[in-house]
Amino acid sequence: MTKALVITTAGINCDRELAEAFELAGATPVSIHLNRLMKDPSILDEFDLVGLPGGFSYGDAVAAGRIAAQLVRSGLHGALRAAIDRGVPMIAPCNGFQIAVQVGLLPGPGEGEEPGVEPPPPTVALADNDSARFIDRWVGVEIPANTRCIWTKDLSLNESSSILPIAHGEGRFVPTSPEQLEELASSGRIAVRYRPGDNPNGSAGEVAGLCDSTGLVLGLMPHPERYTRWTQHPTWTRLEGSCMSGDPPGLQMFRNAVAWVHSSRGAATCSNAS
Repeated sequence: MTKALVITTAGINCDRELAEAFELAGATPVSIHLNRLMKDPSILDEFDLVGLPGGFSYGDAVAAGRIAAQLVRSGLHGALRAAIDRGVPMIAPCNGFQIAVQVGLLPGPGEGEEPGVEPPPPTVALADNDSARFIDRWVGVEIPANTRCIWTKDLSLNESSSILPIAHGEGRFVPTSPEQLEELASSGRIAVRYRPGDNPNGSAGEVAGLCDSTGLVLGLMPHPERYTRWTQHPTWTRLEGSCMSGDPPGLQMFRNAVAWVHSSRGAATCSNAS
């Protein structure tokens, strides 16, 4: 059985959608409150996948995700880092992405760099949308050809299906420098981009989502868990039948991660047998 941990806390409101996405992809989701995990971080050892849902954790007081990130930094960073080291895929949509960058999980250390024991300071930011308004709509997305992200790599997209819903007021991706943005692109750590001309928040480089150097940890401002059925497409009744073949892109991401877990287990079994 493939078990998926969904981390919940005050203000999170997308945990059920995230749990359902894991379930549709073939995993068994279990929702556990952040307070319980902080008391016993070893609980993470039981899980093959981890999801940090969207919403408005702790009312987004101070700034989006700030309070939740400080709690994770102080009580759960080590356990999350250990889970990544043992090959656990993680997904962090919207508020989860905001938390992950402030915890230092994303974009994370570069390839070949050793993560420190202590949580690193944030190296990128998700700032106020350049419109200074909360935006709730569907946006066009693209997947960079060189991405190393196991969640988004090799997605099957067409002109009609390559959209995802967003709902945020602080999602504008801000790198430390143009050089950092170029390094993220060249190293394959940009997992999702907004389609040219459809950048909703002014993100540098049209960046909608990042992965870490392992490709296991995905953070993105769009909500793939809200697009796991074709009937969730905003104009699905007018789509050609051929456009609705296979799985929607959101469900494809979760299936990719579950398949990766299964394949890595198989590789480990073969290694042990040899």
